[in-house]
Amino acid sequence: MVMNTLLVIGQHWIIPVSAIMGAGDGSSVPVLRQFVVYGGWITWGLILLSVVTVALAIHYVIVLRRGAQAPPGLAQALATAGRRGRVRDILAITREDDTMLGQAAFAGVSQLGAGRDTARAAIDEAVEERATRLFRKIEYLNVIGNVSPMIGLLGTVLGMIRAFGRIYSAGGGMPDAGKLAGDISGALVTTFWGILIAIPALTAFALFRNRIDAFAAECVKLCDNLVSLVSEEPPPPAVGPEASAAQAPAAR
Repeated sequence: MVMNTLLVIGQHWIIPVSAIMGAGDGSSVPVLRQFVVYGGWITWGLILLSVVTVALAIHYVIVLRRGAQAPPGLAQALATAGRRGRVRDILAITREDDTMLGQAAFAGVSQLGAGRDTARAAIDEAVEERATRLFRKIEYLNVIGNVSPMIGLLGTVLGMIRAFGRIYSAGGGMPDAGKLAGDISGALVTTFWGILIAIPALTAFALFRNRIDAFAAECVKLCDNLVSLVSEEPPPPAVGPEASAAQAPAAR
């Protein structure tokens, strides 16, 4: 009698679990249905957002490479021209150059006539302007990384509302376990997609931000060295009686 009771209790527990997991008839829920369909329209929106994240990351990998910001060939050419004191060559090389290094070098060398301090200030301004533009571009990844979990949480709240609404509609009885589990599964799927998008998006944003900082520091250092190579500030003119005495023999 005890064994029969336990068996009946066990069957009551096995039936709902089998209905939820699909193990009673050897079937299983397809991955596409479990991780996409159950989430509803919010999941499709998050999937589209994940595609945008991947596309942006690939674009930034191409834009934020060394060859596009601080090409080694350009740095070598500028160093060679700087050691030879060829300011015109430097200006000719960097005038139409669109890289961070080229713009900073042109800004600094073109201001050499106003002194080293002015030239270095021009370098800092050019690098900061270029870095700011790049920071604005990668900010999209930061926005996606912060918004996607909130979108997933919205889907979770909607799913839980549907689940509790189903329990309420049962009128005090036990709602269909399969449908209830589907509502809860859909609620958790949206959270899953939100976190899945946020982690790589924020990681890529941090990596790209550090890369921009590294390129900016490198360009400032290279351009400062270039200015030091090509700038030769003459000594200040003498003032007073000694200057008049020194100029008198020259006049004769």
